[in-house]
Amino acid sequence: MSEPFDLLVIGGGINGAGIARDAAGRGLSVLLCEQGDLGSATSSASTKLIHGGLRYLEQYAFRLVREALAERERLLAIAPHIVWPLRFVLPRDTGLRPAWMLRVGLFLYDNLSALRTLPGSHAVRLSGTSLGAPLQARLTEGFAYSDCWVEDSRLVVLNAMDAGERGADIRTRTRAVSARREDGLWRASLSDGTEARARILVNASGPWVSETLSGTLSLNSRAAVRLVKGSHIVTRRLYAGDHAYILQQPDRRIVFAIPYERDFTLIGTTDVAHAGAPGPVEISEEETRYLLTCVNRAFAKRVEPGDMVWSYAGLRPLYDDAAANASAVTRDYVLDIDAPEGEAPVLSVFGGKLTTYRRLAEHVLERLGPHLPEHGPAWTGTAPLPGGDMPKGFSDFLAGFRSRYPFLPEATALRLARAYGTRAARFLDGAAALSDLGEDFGGGLARAEVDYLIAAEWARTPEDILWRRSKLGLHVPPETQARLAAHLGGQG
Repeated sequence: MSEPFDLLVIGGGINGAGIARDAAGRGLSVLLCEQGDLGSATSSASTKLIHGGLRYLEQYAFRLVREALAERERLLAIAPHIVWPLRFVLPRDTGLRPAWMLRVGLFLYDNLSALRTLPGSHAVRLSGTSLGAPLQARLTEGFAYSDCWVEDSRLVVLNAMDAGERGADIRTRTRAVSARREDGLWRASLSDGTEARARILVNASGPWVSETLSGTLSLNSRAAVRLVKGSHIVTRRLYAGDHAYILQQPDRRIVFAIPYERDFTLIGTTDVAHAGAPGPVEISEEETRYLLTCVNRAFAKRVEPGDMVWSYAGLRPLYDDAAANASAVTRDYVLDIDAPEGEAPVLSVFGGKLTTYRRLAEHVLERLGPHLPEHGPAWTGTAPLPGGDMPKGFSDFLAGFRSRYPFLPEATALRLARAYGTRAARFLDGAAALSDLGEDFGGGLARAEVDYLIAAEWARTPEDILWRRSKLGLHVPPETQARLAAHLGGQG
């Protein structure tokens, strides 16, 4: 059997991928196993925002908001291709939060972080303006503030890619069947038929965190996970402009309406307690009605079920803080470590969010420091993610990208620059025409890109490519899936 890994990470969502990247970059040996595709559960079912969490201020979660705002700036710097600024419009709705409360909240939001490159908040007039044009006439005033958009599932993949390039062993579609402590190490049986030994086990299995503890590891934990389902709908584009709306609701929740994939609007999210086992979930009719009711309270043109083109849902593995309402459960994370004297430690991650994954990974390495061999210092705060090495920013990179590949249609050039950044050159260089990229599967998806995703990004199924490595599933003709399946079936 090979030498033991320093870390065995169970779970290939954003937290697991981030921890693997951080550890590998410090010179530690890492094995990450993920039972499905990277980011195939919670991490690809988000609202796709990198944000401080404006509404968390009402819960006095100042530490979480401060940390998230600082991380927002760092992620914008290290991944400018998949993270970009987004302006939000918050209409003031009579009978809900008063104007003074919104002003105070936004003032805090603007000033809680010492790092800030995004524009601050300010009051805006809605009546008679382009910002108010899609809204009902009663919404005459509001506020504007800044946060960021992120391609969530790509954020996971890029962290895993960087981890792999720094020496980590990344195994997708590989489940940790069982693991036990033996001779001061963890000995794990994996579904690929192999065994692995590790000095430390990190349980970053998201919705399965408790199941992994009690089932795979046969351990108990003082911490518990609380599963909350969040669902989203996607409609045909509801309004012009690149701004998003944050809509207050009578139940004190907020719902976002966000420009999505050029032709659509993303609406979400819900917060519904999930009492069942972790696994795939779907939006319910009640959640669909709720989201449609939310947007129809604000938009002048009524949105009907027939306007929907897609929906998705995921389970948030929140730390159970015993809050009565699912919306009030903390979005902060808890790291629970079990390290009996003389035994191999296990650290379990409860909760967390996309925005703070990088800092969470640093905290994990800090907590595990006394149990690890000598390793390097924290480093991920300034190191670009794959494709994000753009010293002059994304706009300058995009201009050069279009000049370098003039044969690409404008929409395709933007999509590839956003998805891959500087890594796009790995499958585009040498091409002088679209035909040089091979078969077009539809929607501008060429064989060269597909083969790159197979070779470099662990893509194995049409769903991996059309819904996680991209959102081309919204744009391609129906036959694309079958053609992709045939191509993928012929690989290897």
